[in-house]
Amino acid sequence: MAFVIFLIPCFVVGTDVAFSCQNADDFVGASSPGDIIIGGLFAVHSEMLHPEEDPIKPVIQKCAGFEIQVFLQTLAMIHAIETINNSTLLSGVTLGYEIYDTCAEVTKAMASALRFLSKFNSSEDAVEFKCNYSDYIPRVKAVTGASYSEVSMAVSRLLALQLIPQVSPASSAEILSDKIRFPSFFRTIPSDFHQTRAMTRLICESGWNWIGVIATDDDNGRFALESFGVQAMANNVCIAFKEMLPAYLSDSTFHSKVDQAIEKIVKEKRVNVIVVFMRQFHVLKLFEKAIERNVNKIWIASDNWSAAVKISTIPNIRQLGTVVGFGFKNGDISSFQEFLRNLHKKPTENNKFLREYIMLLSVCAHLEYHDFQTCIANQSQDNLLENDGSKPQIWRDDFLNANVEPGFIRSTMLAVYAIAHAIKGQCKDRDCKDPSAFTPWELLEELKRVVVIDGDKKVKFDSNGDMSTSYDVLLWKEIDGHMEITIMAEYDAEKGGFIFEDEEKKKDFLALKKVQSTCSQPCSPGQVKKVTESPHTCCYECIYCPENHYSNQTDMDYCYRCNNKTYWAPTNSSTCYRKAIYFLAWTDWFAIFLLLLSAFGVVLVLSICVIFTKNLDTPVVKASGGLTVCYIILFSHFLIFLSTVFFIDIPTEFKCKTRQALFGISFTLCISCILIKSLKILLAFSFDPKLQNFLKCMYKPIPTVVTCTGIQVIICTFWLIFRTPFVNQNFSIPRAIILECNEGSMVAFGIMLGYIAALAFICFIFAFKGRKLPENYNEAKFITFGMLIYFIAWIVFIPVYATTFGKYLPAVEIIVVLISNYGILCCTFLPKCYIIIYKQETNTKSAFLKMVYTYSSKSAGSVAVSQVSLDSKSSSFRATITDSCKTENDSVNGNCHFQVPGQSLIKGKVLPKNAARTMVRKRVSSI
Repeated sequence: MAFVIFLIPCFVVGTDVAFSCQNADDFVGASSPGDIIIGGLFAVHSEMLHPEEDPIKPVIQKCAGFEIQVFLQTLAMIHAIETINNSTLLSGVTLGYEIYDTCAEVTKAMASALRFLSKFNSSEDAVEFKCNYSDYIPRVKAVTGASYSEVSMAVSRLLALQLIPQVSPASSAEILSDKIRFPSFFRTIPSDFHQTRAMTRLICESGWNWIGVIATDDDNGRFALESFGVQAMANNVCIAFKEMLPAYLSDSTFHSKVDQAIEKIVKEKRVNVIVVFMRQFHVLKLFEKAIERNVNKIWIASDNWSAAVKISTIPNIRQLGTVVGFGFKNGDISSFQEFLRNLHKKPTENNKFLREYIMLLSVCAHLEYHDFQTCIANQSQDNLLENDGSKPQIWRDDFLNANVEPGFIRSTMLAVYAIAHAIKGQCKDRDCKDPSAFTPWELLEELKRVVVIDGDKKVKFDSNGDMSTSYDVLLWKEIDGHMEITIMAEYDAEKGGFIFEDEEKKKDFLALKKVQSTCSQPCSPGQVKKVTESPHTCCYECIYCPENHYSNQTDMDYCYRCNNKTYWAPTNSSTCYRKAIYFLAWTDWFAIFLLLLSAFGVVLVLSICVIFTKNLDTPVVKASGGLTVCYIILFSHFLIFLSTVFFIDIPTEFKCKTRQALFGISFTLCISCILIKSLKILLAFSFDPKLQNFLKCMYKPIPTVVTCTGIQVIICTFWLIFRTPFVNQNFSIPRAIILECNEGSMVAFGIMLGYIAALAFICFIFAFKGRKLPENYNEAKFITFGMLIYFIAWIVFIPVYATTFGKYLPAVEIIVVLISNYGILCCTFLPKCYIIIYKQETNTKSAFLKMVYTYSSKSAGSVAVSQVSLDSKSSSFRATITDSCKTENDSVNGNCHFQVPGQSLIKGKVLPKNAARTMVRKRVSSI
């Protein structure tokens, strides 16, 4: 069962049939019969006049504002159909057409779409309502159009009822790619997704991020603005303002909205780039007002008006600034241009658009180019009716050719050819002269697979019904005083990049970068953006990257950290620098100074060794412990001086392990030998029998030295095995790396030094007790002083070492090693060398005996008031010895006598001279 809707879309009453609409056929703008009819929807007029009477009646009104560019698209459709009919493409099947004027109004376009849906060969133009349209044969098999996305959305929803294919050459809204909502919609142009992405790419590559957007308040403008907003946000481009203008010129608020938009542009001084998504007649009004206000900006044009000649020829258009836009890819339209040259020969009976254009020529032909355009746009159909026949017919070929927009012409012809190739696929095994040979939905399926030859390449619809063709980047350029629309580059929609044919065009592109359109000044490398209170991320302050951070591009959101400890960056840096590597090098002046001191110490050691060797048999050398002990001590001093070499130059594993062990063992060996000497001296001149017995038990030279040194060897061995020193990179200095030896274990290091200090302290105690020995041979006093120097040096070393860092840290230890080593060396050997060299008269046996006698006499005198306790198995006695030596000569000549008063084994007996000498010889022999 089917319901029938009778369509009588025209009820306008008028006396003149030229433009009045008395029946459905009067509603058609241009038509031609054929076996298969293709519908066409084009906004030949820019607005539909609305009646002022009340109440408003459902009447299709007249239109105004003849659009030359859209008229040319209708001619392109006609030309393509005629070319196909004259070719062998469809093998005798002819195409017809019915083209309707939408007047840029959805309501009028819907009326046309209803006629497309009417049943074929129905005298009443009736649309049957059916539950299944699979076998339904409508008036047309396919539709080309519409001009605007808002119209296409409404028409496509209606045509989808019968799945009539709709191929638009101009509707670019991204939403039309949705095949669920618009299953029968196709287009021969890319969607706005690619256009807005191309615009964003142009903006980004030009260094702009603070822009304004003006769009029409309709579906096309809103969807384009939404798509652009998404692309802009993804590329850090901020929209400073958005202005929406009414979609229809008849809107009473249109002019006030234009003024408001211009005021906003003038107010925003930092916005120098304006993106415009509007129809041509909207842009025309906007630019006229902008010229009045001396607005000079960069205007980014959408595909709708980027190639509009009627806009580029506005007087003083150059004052607006620079216009750069995106137009549909040009093609070969030479055949269409030939068609235009012969257009005046075409009949006008079935083409009301052509008839109206001829009438417009008659009214406006006497005017200049731009005024001629304005005249045509401002003529209403009523005015033309009044002048019909009163003016002679005039033809101007130049005007149509001058207004050709190649991108739209190509896409329109491509739409017709796509439909024709789909029809060809359906007609392979059918008689297509019969209109019922196939249904629109079958043609729709064929259209999805169709491949069309476009110039030298093949194009087809993708899964979204779009043809992914590229864009031409158009630049409005003044040449010889006239504004010319030139192709600056090509935008590849698939690869997302610009292609320049030559360097000259690339220079035009680079010239755009000279204009700044940013909310904030760009942050240079070394700086980073700090977002302010503004809601826009493009408005920010530039702050320096902190130390050890850098930024190597402009307008970076954050600073990179130097990702390796071996690199550093100063404040406000655009790169990281390799840190300087510091260590105590051979060439460092301080290292040279320390090495000279060590070398001097080695020379001093060798000199002492030579002196002692030459004076081997002298009392001084013998009193020093003999040549063997001296050689061991001197050798240890030599090793200590040598150990300082391992503290200098690049640290290595070998140096780090060797230097402390060599120093510790050598110093221990030195102190051990000096300890033995202290014990020997104290033993030789001690008169206390108990102390003598103790010292005799302790005095084991070789075992003592081996044991003391062996303990230090064990300490160092365990240290090197379990917590061995290693080379360390010290990053405590921001811009440098200190190569140093890490001791591995500060505890082990402390134990090693502590052990040396303990031996030195024992040595100090023994030496201190023997500090009053004979003056010329008093080693104990100098040993005491040497140990004091050692203690002072190392006590000062501890806090200095703990608080010092940098490449001179090894120098601190070298200094303290040299001080302590020089102190002990000089105190031990230099007094003896002085006697050997400068006081040779005292370095004799007789002088030595005399000094000992003197000391023994004084020592005996000192104990005259003391008591000496002697223990024996059988008895004990207490003796008081009185020194009777009056002078030093008495002691030497044997005139001294010792009286032992009191109860003793020998009472009151004076010892003879030989007994006194025997007592002194015992002391001497012990030394």
